[in-house]
Amino acid sequence: MSLRDKNLVPNEYYHVYNRGNDKNLIFLDDEDYDRFVKLLYICNSERKFVFRDSIINPKIDAYDFSRGVPLVSVLAWVLMPNHFHIMLTSHRSDLWEKEYNPISEFMRKVSTAYVMYFNKKYKRTGALFEGKFKSKHIGEENYFNYIFSYIHLNPIKLVQPDWKEKGILNISGTKDYLFKYKYSSFPDYFSLDRKQSNIIDKKAIPDYCIYKTIEELFEGLKKPYKSLP
Repeated sequence: MSLRDKNLVPNEYYHVYNRGNDKNLIFLDDEDYDRFVKLLYICNSERKFVFRDSIINPKIDAYDFSRGVPLVSVLAWVLMPNHFHIMLTSHRSDLWEKEYNPISEFMRKVSTAYVMYFNKKYKRTGALFEGKFKSKHIGEENYFNYIFSYIHLNPIKLVQPDWKEKGILNISGTKDYLFKYKYSSFPDYFSLDRKQSNIIDKKAIPDYCIYKTIEELFEGLKKPYKSLP
């Protein structure tokens, strides 16, 4: 069965993700994570750009890049050592009418820009990711809350690999870890005021999203996550 929803449509929510080829690492240091995070912001645009020409040479902050009207609304994201998860939607009816897929274009731009950066930095060639990005349609309210919770709690596996099966053994310590984990939208919802918060569009969060506080988010731990990557 395909892991890709071929007919991505406007005004629907999607969980998109990908991982390193052969499950290899796609982030080797903080600079790699930082580049991908910045691309989540910069690539959310119809504008073409070259990172060095648009950001490095002009010596501007990536989050000051004039990107115009975004292609998509990013609702949640997380980067892990060998994979990433993003929850998004697109309300760009003007583009869909032109048979232009904003979601696919956004993901193409992010993936292409990051692979070019990674291959050049590490003097490598060939595929970095395990094929094209995968997508799952989020068609139900319960599933939306399920994915929203899962994405933000994903880094827990870095400190407790068996948390899905056994539950969190150290709630207080795990909360502190999530607050400090920079490569996720978790801090943008539950703790920090930072430039990376410009990546997400909180206005696109539906009213039925139940996770308004960290305590409510952790209630999601009572649900099964085994079916998710």
